[in-house]
Amino acid sequence: MKTLYDHVSAKASKITTRSYSTSFSLGIRLFHHKYHDPIYAIYGFVRLADEIVDTFHEFDKKQLLQEFRDDTIQAIERGISLNPILQSFQEAVRTYNIDWWLIDRFLKSMEMDLDDLEYDQKLFEEYILGSAEVVGLMCLKVFTQGDEKKYKELEYGAMRLGSAFQKINFLRDLHADHLHLGRTYFPNLDLNNFDQSSKELIEADIEKDFREGLSGIRKLPTGTRYGVYVAYVYYHNLFKKIKRLQSEKLLEHKRIRVPNPAKYGMLVSSYLRYRLNLM
Repeated sequence: MKTLYDHVSAKASKITTRSYSTSFSLGIRLFHHKYHDPIYAIYGFVRLADEIVDTFHEFDKKQLLQEFRDDTIQAIERGISLNPILQSFQEAVRTYNIDWWLIDRFLKSMEMDLDDLEYDQKLFEEYILGSAEVVGLMCLKVFTQGDEKKYKELEYGAMRLGSAFQKINFLRDLHADHLHLGRTYFPNLDLNNFDQSSKELIEADIEKDFREGLSGIRKLPTGTRYGVYVAYVYYHNLFKKIKRLQSEKLLEHKRIRVPNPAKYGMLVSSYLRYRLNLM
């Protein structure tokens, strides 16, 4: 029965999400159950592409990513794939009318990771759009359930929130990305001369994204608002830890994390703020 295969495919995306990201998994669990499978499907798809460019160093990444693109197109056109992650993803794409340009833009950003690029402002904005903002828009397609007016109203806030999350990842991983992957995303940034002033400029940009993203969270459908707010709170706490570090310490520091006990503490405090409308 195909329904059994669909169930197995959805479970594969869920396992992938929970294996790779405890923070996003926690947020998804707080959504109304009707949103779970499609959001897991989107994350599973994104995670596969990210793995190709970030960890499959002993293989031909360009070939693998091109094959992944081709398989994605074929899955969406046919309405089925023998890759369980793509099967659940195409189901979400077709059910919620996720535009191809969102998927294409995401894959183009993944392709950018395969080239040795020196990022200026234009390239940086292109990368952020594809690697983070459009992923937020894919999720927003699910959240708004075909209500195009609501989607357009929330589009900008979703993009800003995705941008904030991605820039925090970049800032946290400055040293590791440069050392292990040969990447420095922030435009015209020389890590040999990375000082407190450079760090504070990046942080001010992230603060702006956070403010604009939070205003969008407040308008989300009730079955999604709390889960997205928890993700916001997690990343904002991560951001505060980064801000407390001096620039030279950030480059020396091991990967900054929020411990699991602190995450659960945030869950409680976030719920209280959410219920009291203090977001």
